[in-house]
Amino acid sequence: MNSNEPHSPRILIAYYSHSENTQEIALKINEMVGGEIFRIEPIKEYPESYREVLKISKEEIRKNYKPPLRKKLEDIEKFDVIFIGSPNWYSTIAPPVVTFLSENNFSGKKVIPFISHGGGEKAKCVTDLKKMIPEATFLEEIVVYGNHIETISRNSLNFGNID
Repeated sequence: MNSNEPHSPRILIAYYSHSENTQEIALKINEMVGGEIFRIEPIKEYPESYREVLKISKEEIRKNYKPPLRKKLEDIEKFDVIFIGSPNWYSTIAPPVVTFLSENNFSGKKVIPFISHGGGEKAKCVTDLKKMIPEATFLEEIVVYGNHIETISRNSLNFGNID
């Protein structure tokens, strides 16, 4: 590559999704900016019943439990920009995302959180992310109600600042 050519950032879109809302957001972001997708999956899946998920996740969050993941991301160092997606569970990020954050080094990375919610907005999700990976540089978050991905535009991705 010629040194006068602009550098295209290497993008990762990592997310956990229980009801597929967060996955739809991840796929929309990927459609808009490209990059590699990594689905964060706990070894033990959460039940389909939302009521049961709430009961289990509330206890996991209270105990700061980090569920083991089905697969690890082996090469985070090759990415410049990392979108991190999670549903808002009890005003914070889902426990599988906490595990993912604890297993990777975000030094020198630009992070763009994306949060799906059912009415709780972003609550403490972004604040908690920043506490868990303070070595990252955070860009403006994306917050989406349910699966209303039509609210995401290239402008809302703050894409101009990730280069």
